[in-house]
Amino acid sequence: MYKIAILGASGYTGAELIRIISNHPEMEIKVLAGHSKAGLTMEKVFPHLRSIKLPSLIKIEDADFSNIDLCFCALPHKTSQEIIKSLPSNLKIIDLSADFRLNNAADYEKWYGNDHQALEIQDEVVYGLTEFYRQEIRSARVVAGTGCNAAIGQYILRPLIEKDTIDVENIILDLKCAVSGAGRSLKENLLHSELSEGSNSYSAGGVHRHLGEFDQELSKVAGRAVNIQFTPHLIPANRGILATAYVVGDGAVVNETLYQRYKNEYFIHILPFGETPSTHHVRGSNECHIGIVSDRIKNRCIIVAALDNLTKGSSGQAIQNANLMLALDETLGLNLVPVFP
Repeated sequence: MYKIAILGASGYTGAELIRIISNHPEMEIKVLAGHSKAGLTMEKVFPHLRSIKLPSLIKIEDADFSNIDLCFCALPHKTSQEIIKSLPSNLKIIDLSADFRLNNAADYEKWYGNDHQALEIQDEVVYGLTEFYRQEIRSARVVAGTGCNAAIGQYILRPLIEKDTIDVENIILDLKCAVSGAGRSLKENLLHSELSEGSNSYSAGGVHRHLGEFDQELSKVAGRAVNIQFTPHLIPANRGILATAYVVGDGAVVNETLYQRYKNEYFIHILPFGETPSTHHVRGSNECHIGIVSDRIKNRCIIVAALDNLTKGSSGQAIQNANLMLALDETLGLNLVPVFP
């Protein structure tokens, strides 16, 4: 059994890691750290986990990493760099925050507004979009999990840009995002009375931080600068992202390109041409469903994708990467049938 530590275990992604690992045949949780909840049992923080035998929460500085094989850092942005820098240099680490996603320090400073505090680690970090960095992840010591919005957008766009199937100068990406993507901390706009029975866009006009990932990764694939239009919308749902991409390209060719790229992937499914997915159909699973529909305007099409932001968009992706880093079957512990309705 591989010994696992989770830092930031009192947040949503921490709880999701625990939920999945509790059924993983080769992982055992030995350390749970959560600064603001230190001293509490997990059932006090998350009553839905009361049936699982778990260690109590401690402060990170009190954790013993001497026998830990792999550490998940589910800490807030701008916190992971300092913490990870202080961890043992031989420890395998998967960071679920945004602190190591951008390769260039100037890009990190641009999108996150502060200096990078662990440049010596950044050089060894592998970007954690599993289906596209599988071999690099196998030999990595530190993996940076993707943003959930960045993951679903790249699942749609990367193969199409790589095969020159669409016009990269005309990409519009519209996302509908569930509220858990904003984390567990108290925010006025996330109160039930503020959020329910409505929807709103946020970070419009090219200021959303996940655009840093899109710029970095899509430009790398294209071999030149790619700047997409991207607007997320907050919806009154707990889990899920529904992404709609509007592109210039033949629908049938787009469908075939995506099908060929993902036909052997376990967790990404291309729907029959003309069908579109629902977040209901991926909830609680590590799956991503993608559907393609031809537009009424010639040589244009619409691509719709759905995934669970806490699972495939974050904690499930992290465990998929951990399996690779530990030389295990990539799907181990992740055969999660979606919860419906």
